[in-house]
Amino acid sequence: MIKFLFKGILRDRSRSLLPIIIVSIGVMLTIILSTFIKGILGDAIDMSANFMTGHVKVMTKAYAENNKQMPNDLCLLDVSKLKNELRQKYPKIDWAERIHFAGLLDVPDNNGETKAQGPTVGQAIDFLSSDSKEPERMNIQKSIVSGLMPAKNGDALLSDAFAKKLGLDIGNDFTLFSSTANGSMAFQNFTLAGTVSFGNSGLDKGSVLIDIVDAQRMLDMQDAAGELLGFFKDGQYHDESAETITKAFNTSYHNEGDEFSPIMFRLKEQNNLGSLLDQSKYMSFIMMSIFIFAMSIVLWNTGLLGGLRRYAEFGVRLALGEEKKHIFGTILIEALMIGIIGSGVGTCLGLAISLYLQEYGIDFSNELKNSSMMLPSVHRAKITSEAYYIGFIPGIIAIVLGNALSGIGIFKRQTAQLFKELEV
Repeated sequence: MIKFLFKGILRDRSRSLLPIIIVSIGVMLTIILSTFIKGILGDAIDMSANFMTGHVKVMTKAYAENNKQMPNDLCLLDVSKLKNELRQKYPKIDWAERIHFAGLLDVPDNNGETKAQGPTVGQAIDFLSSDSKEPERMNIQKSIVSGLMPAKNGDALLSDAFAKKLGLDIGNDFTLFSSTANGSMAFQNFTLAGTVSFGNSGLDKGSVLIDIVDAQRMLDMQDAAGELLGFFKDGQYHDESAETITKAFNTSYHNEGDEFSPIMFRLKEQNNLGSLLDQSKYMSFIMMSIFIFAMSIVLWNTGLLGGLRRYAEFGVRLALGEEKKHIFGTILIEALMIGIIGSGVGTCLGLAISLYLQEYGIDFSNELKNSSMMLPSVHRAKITSEAYYIGFIPGIIAIVLGNALSGIGIFKRQTAQLFKELEV
């Protein structure tokens, strides 16, 4: 029977071609939108984790309450000891020290007088340790526009737009003014090693990147850091594991009555990323529901039109004694076969376009100029294992549902009416 129905689908294109095209387009759009939205949300989460939150983050309680002000006077002390303890307790996590600071950047002329100045927001990471993954994690090497990575203490990176605004060239010196953890004025000379562009307006407006050792020396923060970030070694965020680690750490280290005791937060608890993670989980389900509903309506109408054209065929089959249930069953089997064919074609097309979007992406830099969200300027799709089968769900359900709705009319046929139709 299935072989017979399959031959009918191939030979009678007027019966199958339009439904296959509709299913293919719907499945293709489902896969493209699914992979593209996963890519955007995934990039936003990864970028926020790598630059701001980590997968887990340790701060003092007081620092956490005022972290937007970058209060380095409330920083973590004896951070080396704490980091070694965490490495032993949680070997699946890499730990990295970070210091955030604000200040004023001064550019001298040939006579040592101020030529240009500008407010800056700085971040200190471990550039120079041989085992440091920070430059790779923040994608600094690929973000360099000119110059090189810092190779020694005293080297610094500036955002490319900021360096051009101040008239700084590679190798030029500048002075960074800030305040120490003790509240006094801090200043230190740096050499511009390179300029970077991360594709995010918040990071590219006026940022400076220096080595963690230079920041500790300049800000009087020896063996101290504002934040201690933890990253799962596979590069992926695991919320359940992060929650378990966070609860265990806070039970062991956090003292509610001591504002300088360390406290840990997982990524989901920071910067409103919890809602973004929840949205990414339900986005595929929402899209599938929309496409199933929309395609079911279209395929229902297509099935009704096909049913009208095949009324004579159904009439002959009923007149010959074939049961209505059997005819209805063959319609559903045909729909299933068409759904599989259309879903296969749509999946191939959707994956091909998604692969292109994953490699090249779409540049939204003009639309994101004034955005404060942690988003890259080039949005890319992300193909996961889910993309290989997600299209079959709406593709098959929609056409089977549409044909089931249109096929209900078979049960309303009256045998007496069949002879009149056949005479015509």
